[in-house]
Amino acid sequence: MNATIFRALGTLAFTAAAFAPLAAQQDQPKAPPETGAVVAGLADSAQQELARGVEALNRLREQIGAEKLPMAQQLTKFEEQVGKATRDYDDLQRRADNGNLELAALKNEMKMRQDELSYVANLLDEYARGFEAKVNVCEMQTWGEAVDRAKQASENATLGMQEKFDRQTEFAAVSARRLGEAIGGMRLDGVGVDLQGNVVEGRFAVLGPVALFCGKAGEAGLVVPQVGSARPLIRPLEGALQAGIAHVVQQGEGTVPLDPSLGAALKALVQKFNLWHVFQKGGPIMWPLLLAALIALATVIERFLFLANEFRKRDHGAREDVFGHVQRGEIAPAIARAKGTGDFVLRVVAYALEHKEKSLGNALQFAQARELKRFRRGIPILDTVITLAPLLGLLGTVTGMMGSFSLIGGDMGSPGAITGGIAEALIATAFGLCIAIISLLPFNFLNARLEEATNEVQSASTQLELLVTGHVPAAPPRPLDIAAHPALAGKE
Repeated sequence: MNATIFRALGTLAFTAAAFAPLAAQQDQPKAPPETGAVVAGLADSAQQELARGVEALNRLREQIGAEKLPMAQQLTKFEEQVGKATRDYDDLQRRADNGNLELAALKNEMKMRQDELSYVANLLDEYARGFEAKVNVCEMQTWGEAVDRAKQASENATLGMQEKFDRQTEFAAVSARRLGEAIGGMRLDGVGVDLQGNVVEGRFAVLGPVALFCGKAGEAGLVVPQVGSARPLIRPLEGALQAGIAHVVQQGEGTVPLDPSLGAALKALVQKFNLWHVFQKGGPIMWPLLLAALIALATVIERFLFLANEFRKRDHGAREDVFGHVQRGEIAPAIARAKGTGDFVLRVVAYALEHKEKSLGNALQFAQARELKRFRRGIPILDTVITLAPLLGLLGTVTGMMGSFSLIGGDMGSPGAITGGIAEALIATAFGLCIAIISLLPFNFLNARLEEATNEVQSASTQLELLVTGHVPAAPPRPLDIAAHPALAGKE
């Protein structure tokens, strides 16, 4: 198609070149007839060439038009294929990215699960190792195999993770079953050793921290662990106790008239946390601390009652009436109205108005100091307690530590005395800090109320000075004494 285009263009160029001389000759004088015939022949030839060129060009245009549509359709088809491939690629890329994210999340989750499994396995291993010390020695004859398997699970390197975990969970199930059977007591078959060293077969009855034994031949007694032996020692009792033990073990019910804890359980119950007991352990320094606490408590109660009473007596309506009278110059009604209330601000105003002829400013200062002194009462006491209580606690710490250190160089066989001195030091310090912390709250509260009262009194005093100064009448002019001035008398 390109060659055809080039041929058509060449024909057009030739035709244009042939017509150029002919057009030029039209402006020149006519040539001879021979020349005209030649020119006419050339013109006909050029015309024919032009017609052929135009015809070739038309055919070329038709061919281009016929080939353009399929090529456009094919190009569109290729573009659609490219677009579809691009979309498929983007979808695959997105899936790959999502897959990478999911893979990373799965890896993190697997790591978390592995950490959880390791943590649970460590807990189970620790539980299995401490299980023997938490149960009675006679129970190991029943649960000992499961305990040994659980212990060996963490020590045997040839076992897989799943097998180790199976052994540990099996032991956990055994422990749960044992706990269910232990509720209300349980009976187990086993062997024990009597006082003569003979191995005796029989049955154990585990009742909380106590284990009883009854042999097949009727031997009965308490179960006592033996050092270095997995078989417990059977210690028989006397009289009715022996018969009671045998009955409980054989029948699974009954009464055993004994306290296997030797009174320790009752003692622990009686000696639960008691504030008086802690106070006694704090040593002699606790009495000054108690006195400081009582003084602070009494001061706080008195101050709160005082503030409540003052708050009850406040009368804002009376304040407006008093200042209204003062503004109108009615001093006597203002004083009477102020004295008729218990408001501390109006007491300051009444005193100042009564003594305004002497010095209003000094009267206000005196009345303010007198009223605010009532608000300051008790605050120095609390300040002293807040400072003194930690120091007393520190003194208790020093005395307690001195007692402990004095015992270290002496009898080392009495560790209870050493720890008692340390406990005394800690208790005294704790009480001192608690008293100071608790006293600090009302101390700050009272200071805040004092500041509010001071602001109210000063504001009322300033307002009173402005009102009174505005209504003081000007002093009348004094008559001139001419006799006292001889010069003026002479002029007159």
